[in-house]
Formats: sequence, structure tokens, C-alpha cells
Amino acid sequence: MTIPFSHVDAFTRRAFGGNPAVVCRVADWPSPAWMQRVAAEMNAGATVFVRRIEADREIRWFSPTVELDMCGHGTLAAAHVLWEIGEADPSQPITFQSRAGVLRAVREEGRIVLDCPALVEQPAEPPQALLPALGLSDARYVGRNRFDYIVEVDCEQAVRDVRPDLQALAGIETRGVIVTSRAGDEHTDFVSRFFAPAAGIAEDHATGSAHCCLGVFWSGRLGKTRLLARQLSPRGASFVIDVVGDLVRIGGDAVVISEGCLIGALEHSN
Repeated sequence: MTIPFSHVDAFTRRAFGGNPAVVCRVADWPSPAWMQRVAAEMNAGATVFVRRIEADREIRWFSPTVELDMCGHGTLAAAHVLWEIGEADPSQPITFQSRAGVLRAVREEGRIVLDCPALVEQPAEPPQALLPALGLSDARYVGRNRFDYIVEVDCEQAVRDVRPDLQALAGIETRGVIVTSRAGDEHTDFVSRFFAPAAGIAEDHATGSAHCCLGVFWSGRLGKTRLLARQLSPRGASFVIDVVGDLVRIGGDAVVISEGCLIGALEHSN
């Protein structure tokens, strides 16, 4: 039995930019242990498994080391693949059932848009090791949502200059850490980087779920509901964000890099 997969770069218009995701299309769930081994083998930012459930899809995401509770770039990549191969109508939304709740993908203004629940942060006292692990002596603000810490610094260059101690950062009880600031150019509202060594990702290239928090955060600070963002990872990524009530609508592009099949025995869930 074979499982088709597509290797996709998400939140980019160019090959080898944005964040890579491997999208695997299955009829039934393999065992979680088998899916985790596939994710370790693929060693992408996320390995995504999608199956049809009646009119909707169900989606699961794995880093190379753990199953993820939410993954924006993997969801965007999955929607792109389903539309490109004709398994979904590009004129209609795709609804994904997930551990994070219901996520919806649509095509708008020439890009893929994800409707995601807002992740609202609250001010938080940083753990003693947090700022030193980022190489920072202080921060303008530290908050936390249900997944991550968010650390605001003074300027874009300060975001670029972060050189984290990944071993120390992995010891902090959190999925990941977002570092952010106002952008240094007039065409972008804010910039960010995202580190998640505890989840097997030293620095993520394009983090949709982080922007479910960043969109709300910067919308409040800047007094606007449409924001343009860049993630300053080595591969780079761009986002168009609309904050609409308790939704954050994250728009971006995707490029298919390669396609293939997984061959071999499956281990199915009971």
C-alpha cells in the first residue's frame, strides 16, 4: 500500500523559501507512532496527515519529534495541495477538523487564507532563564498565550540579532518563543522570529500559529485590523493578516517542490 505525499514550501511565492511541509493524504489514520517516524524521516518543519471525513477534512501535524497542537503553515500547505490535485473545489472553502478546533481555508485575492482562532496573550513574568536564553538583557514586553511566550524588543535589528542558547531555551516549559518588534520599513507592520527547540525545531521558518497571536498583539498596538508581516528566518516568509473579531485570517502563498509516495507497511490506529 502506498501513501501519496507532496513537499510544499508555505508562506512564500518562491521555491526554497518559506517553511517546508510534507503533506500526506491517507484514507484512515496510521498509528501515531508510525506518523511520528515518518515525520522524523522527512525532517521538515511539519509533516501533515490529512483524511476526508464526509464533507470535511481531518488534519494532524507532526514536527520531527512531537505531534503538534496547531500548525498554520502545514494547514496552508494541505489546502494548497488539495486544490492543486483536484481533490477540493478551489471556489469553495476547505474545513479542517483538528486538535486546535475547526480551521477553514479559502482562496481570496490570489492567495490562500486561513481562518484561525485568535490566540490572545496575557502579560507574563518571564521565567528566569528566558531572556538570557535569547541573549537579551531586557525586553519591552513579555506575554504568554496557551502555546508560547511572546517577547517584544525595541527594533527589527534587535530581532535579527537574537542568538538563542537552544539548549537553555528547550528547558523552558513552553511550546516555543516568539520574538517580535515593529518593522524597520514602511511597507511592513511588524517582524518576528520563532524558536521551538523543545518541539524539535531550532528556528521555525514560517509560523502561522504564532501569527494567530501576533496579529491580535500588533492590531491592538497599531490600531489597525489589516497587517503585513515578515518572519526573519533564514528562508524568510511573508503574511497578510486580518483580525476579525475572535478570528485571525492569515493569508499567504505556497509552492509544490516535489511529489512522491510512501511505500511500506502501515501501522493503523485501533
